[in-house]
Amino acid sequence: MARFSHPDMFLDLVGEELGVSDWVQIDQAMIDAFAHATNDHQWVHVDPERAARELPTGTTIAHGFLVLSLLAPLSYEIFDVGHVAHELNYGLNKVRFAAMVPAGSRIRLRQVLASAEKRDDGAVSLVLDAKIELEGSERPAAVVQNLRLIYPEDGTSA
Repeated sequence: MARFSHPDMFLDLVGEELGVSDWVQIDQAMIDAFAHATNDHQWVHVDPERAARELPTGTTIAHGFLVLSLLAPLSYEIFDVGHVAHELNYGLNKVRFAAMVPAGSRIRLRQVLASAEKRDDGAVSLVLDAKIELEGSERPAAVVQNLRLIYPEDGTSA
């Protein structure tokens, strides 16, 4: 995990890879829990017998939004910032689900800092190019730009 002593440090890291998370397994229990929480019970996600017969993966697949929902917790594994009052996920750009994520497979997050700007309110605005990699696949499960705001503690500077 990369550790940064202050949010302003990102201003000098544009274009740098910030790191890679650990692998996380996407099992059927996780997929079923997500289906229950979101009321999205499409058979491709929750019917292993039908998926075995009809899907090219031979198994159910994770919801794209389940994969996307792991962006924040996986990102927290990549870097930590000191002197922070709070952080906000500000939005997403260019979300694409590039590969199916079969039940039982593993994903991880790779992040590159695309831009960093100091805002008038003191926050540092980050655009993170995020690739959610699918183990054993040349194609990522998802690619997305993640927008984050990091507010330093009052009166702190790098």
